[in-house]
Amino acid sequence: MTKRDERGSASVFIVGMAITLVVVAGLVFDGGGALNARMTLADDVEAAAVAGAQATDEIYAHTNNEFRIDRDEAQDRAEAAMRAQGYSNFQVYVPADGSYVRVTATDTIGTKMLSLIGYNSFEVHATATAEPGIPD
Repeated sequence: MTKRDERGSASVFIVGMAITLVVVAGLVFDGGGALNARMTLADDVEAAAVAGAQATDEIYAHTNNEFRIDRDEAQDRAEAAMRAQGYSNFQVYVPADGSYVRVTATDTIGTKMLSLIGYNSFEVHATATAEPGIPD
């Protein structure tokens, strides 16, 4: 039998384990950051939708005894709420009947540890809808 040369095999193992540990740590650290950013975005989108839904058409409400959203004011309020939180990539939709406000947004979150292996950012999305009315 011939003797096999195993010099350097431990180095390959250590390098492989180091890369694996960086990836796992990156997923925990940066993945947790992305989840936190997603929750923050969801909260901000919901607040903007509620701000828009509070823009009721008062004349319509008094004459018809029913709540309807003033589309222009709702659009302005929801957009202002999103801009105040520093977002620029969002859409606000109010249908013609003024029955609800829908706000959708996307944000990009930079990574710290995963950037070491070339994964530089996460993209997070959130959508919220709010209707006019008196809260229960």
